[in-house]
Amino acid sequence: MCLAIPGKIVSVNEAEPMLRTGKVSFGGVMKEVSLAYVPEAKIGDYVIVHVGFALSIVDEAEAQQTLDYLKQMDELVELEEGAAKPGGP
Repeated sequence: MCLAIPGKIVSVNEAEPMLRTGKVSFGGVMKEVSLAYVPEAKIGDYVIVHVGFALSIVDEAEAQQTLDYLKQMDELVELEEGAAKPGGP
């Protein structure tokens, strides 16, 4: 299963147009991401990132909805792990 995560572009490096990259924030975790597939992306845009490549631009509402789903999934895993432990909920 592949998973692409939304993140917000906080800076762009345009030194090499064919190798355009940017720093993308994933809830405060910063990663260097290739922006080659989204040449129109700019600072402040949200992008969907998979294996270090921004694949598309999404609006902030869609990005936030996806992040909320991921957070809910993480909370569900924590509940399941807690229930599996002796003395868990």
